[in-house]
Amino acid sequence: MFNNQTVIPALSNHKDVETFIKSPLKIGILMNFQLAQLPGLIKKLKEHDKTVLVHLELIKGLKSDEFGAIFLIQSLHVDGIITIKPRVIELCRKRGVLGVFRVFLKDSHSLKQTLDLIHKVQPDVLEVLPATTAPVIDKIKAVTPAKILMGGLIDTKETMDACLKLGITAITTSTVSLWS
Repeated sequence: MFNNQTVIPALSNHKDVETFIKSPLKIGILMNFQLAQLPGLIKKLKEHDKTVLVHLELIKGLKSDEFGAIFLIQSLHVDGIITIKPRVIELCRKRGVLGVFRVFLKDSHSLKQTLDLIHKVQPDVLEVLPATTAPVIDKIKAVTPAKILMGGLIDTKETMDACLKLGITAITTSTVSLWS
């Protein structure tokens, strides 16, 4: 799905959506929009041959559970869902859409819990936040064959390049200047 796209725009306003549409990038993430805005945004992005991922927990007015995910899949025909919920990842797998399992690492205890959860959930794609956790990527790669995305606090080319040198699939960022 990623086809060598190493930067995935995180879109949270209409101006960024327009910038993304004009870019050669194919995959984008919708977040921080209101539920009522999603049908029009997704339709517009699909008309421009874009792959649409939606961050389940960051849509205002959408319950971030399996039923919210089913709505996104069945009614809005999203290509994938980003979530912190293992049950939603399982649902995405059953429904044939990409499920991106988002994990936050804040200390060694959360790393251990995350490694155990990754082993249990077996996601196809992980998003690891924040990017400052780069030193532990090898530990994550040791327990999963999943593609790995990194996001959070990636606002310079140097940080982006440092993350990509770790052998991850792509970074996610809302910093428009890094999209090209």
